[in-house]
Amino acid sequence: MDYAYSDLVVQAKDWAQQLVSKAWASEAALETLLDYDARTPESLFNDTVSRPLIVAFLGGTGVGKSTLLNRLAGKQIAQTGVVRPTSREVTLFHHENVNIAHLPSHFPLDKINIAEHTEAKNQHIIWIDMPDFDSTEQSNQQLVLEWLPHIDVLIYVVSPERYRDSKAWQILLAEGGRHAWVFVLNQADRGQAEQYQDFIKQLSKAGFNNPLVYQTSCTSDTADAQLDEFDALQISLQDLATENTIKQLELRGQQVRKAELKSVLQTSITLLGTADATPELIVFWKNQARDLQRLLAENTVLPQQQMAEYYALHSGDLAQQQAEPYLHQRLWDKWAQTRFDDALDALILQADQLSMPVLPIRQLLLPVRANAEKVVEEKTLLSVRKALIKPGNVVQRAIIKTAQIAEIILPIAAMGWVGYQVVIEFYESSSEEVPHYIGTDFAINSIMLIAIAWLFPYFLQKKLQPSIQKAALKGLNRGFITALQTLDLDVLDVIKANAQAQQSLRQNAEHIIEGCDRERETLVSVVENSALERMLL
Repeated sequence: MDYAYSDLVVQAKDWAQQLVSKAWASEAALETLLDYDARTPESLFNDTVSRPLIVAFLGGTGVGKSTLLNRLAGKQIAQTGVVRPTSREVTLFHHENVNIAHLPSHFPLDKINIAEHTEAKNQHIIWIDMPDFDSTEQSNQQLVLEWLPHIDVLIYVVSPERYRDSKAWQILLAEGGRHAWVFVLNQADRGQAEQYQDFIKQLSKAGFNNPLVYQTSCTSDTADAQLDEFDALQISLQDLATENTIKQLELRGQQVRKAELKSVLQTSITLLGTADATPELIVFWKNQARDLQRLLAENTVLPQQQMAEYYALHSGDLAQQQAEPYLHQRLWDKWAQTRFDDALDALILQADQLSMPVLPIRQLLLPVRANAEKVVEEKTLLSVRKALIKPGNVVQRAIIKTAQIAEIILPIAAMGWVGYQVVIEFYESSSEEVPHYIGTDFAINSIMLIAIAWLFPYFLQKKLQPSIQKAALKGLNRGFITALQTLDLDVLDVIKANAQAQQSLRQNAEHIIEGCDRERETLVSVVENSALERMLL
C-alpha cells in the first residue's frame, strides 16, 4: 500500500477532527495537527515523475541574496534595495520549458516576479530569491513561510557582519532535515578568516557535519579570486539537479515529514487517556451502584407501601393508565434523581482522576440521566401489572384453581350421591308390604354433606386468596430493583462504549503511525562525504 505523505496528513487531520467533534480534545490542544502542513516541493507540479530541482536563496536583510541571483542570471532580475536593502517579493528564475502548475495557496500574485531563461546548464533548476525573513514587515515573513515547504535546497546566505543573527538560526533549527542546505558567506572579501571559521563552528553546533560552505563576493572588481567560490556553488547545484538526486531529496523530505507527523500523532494520542483505566472505572461504578441501590431501596419503603395500598383499592386504574402520574410522583422524585446524578458525577470525577477525558463520557451519560425517571416508571409499572395479574405464588394459584373446580364438582357429586340413595331407598321400600321413608336423619345428613361439599372449596379459596396489597408491594419492589439494575447496566454500557470509542480512535492513529513508518527502506543511501551528504542535516 502506498502511504503518500499528503494522504497521511489528510488522515491525521480527519482523525484530529473526530477527536474534536466527539469532545475527546479541544481544537487548541490539536491545533498543531489540525493545521499540519501537507505541502511538498512536488506539489507544485502536475508531473512529479520528472521535475526540476527547487533551490532558494534564504537570508537576512542586506546579505546579498538578490545580488547573487542577478549574478547567476547575468542580468538584473531580482530587485535589490536602494534606500534599504530589503527584498519584498519572491523572484523565480527558471528555464522557459518549466511549467509551475500550482503556486502556493493564497499566494499574492503581486508579490511574485518570474524571469525565464534558455540556458541548458540551468534547465533542471528553479532558482528562487526569497524575501528577507528578518524584515520588520510581517508580510515578508509570511511569504517565506508560504514557500519553505516547496523548497528542495536552501542556500543560506550570510555576511561577515550578520552570520550570528538569531532569527537565522530559528529558521535553520525549525526547518532542519526537511531540506538540503548549502551555506554561502557572501561579501567574504569584507570579512576575516576567523569569522569564516566561527561560522563553521556554529553550523556544527546546529548539527551539520562538514557542511557545504562557499565564500562569495558580489564586488567583482575588488574580489579576491580565492574568496569567490560562486562558480563552484553554481556547478555543485547543477551537478545535483538530476532525477536520482531529486528523488532522494523527495524520499528523505517525506521521511522527515512523516517522522514529524508521527511524533505529533504520538503526542496527540495521549489526549485519549490511558487504555487500562476502564476496568478501574467499572469497578468504581459497581461499588457506586450497589451503594446507590441500597440507599434508594431503603428510602422508598414507605412510598411503596402507600402505593400498594392505592393499587389495592384502585387496581382497575392500571388498565386505564391512570396510575402513572401517581407512580411518577412517589417513587422517583427530585431527591432520588439528585442521588442518581450525584453518583454519575462521582463517576465522571473518578474518570478525571484516572486521566481520562471526561467530556465524551459526560455526553454519553446525558441520555441516561434524562431517561432515569422514564426507566423507573416503565419497569415498576410493568412489574406491578404482572404481579396483580397473577397475584400470590405458584402453590397458592394451583390450590385456588383446584378449589374453584372442586366448588362445582363436589356439590354436584354430593347431590348425586344423595339422589342415588333416595332412589334406591324408594325402590326397595315399594317392594315391601309395609312402605317406609328415608327419615329425618338421612335428610339432615344429606343437607350437611351437600353444604360441606360446597363450603369447603369456597372457604379454601377465601383463605388462600392472595392480598392485592401484598402483591402490588412485591411487584413495586421487584420493578424498582429491576429499574435500578437497568440504570446500572446502562451506565456500564456507556463506560464500555466510551472504551470502545477510545480504542477505535487509538487504533486509527496507530494505523496512521504505521503508515509513517513504512517505505523507509526505499531511501537510497547517500555516498559518504559527497556533496549531497554534506548538505543534509
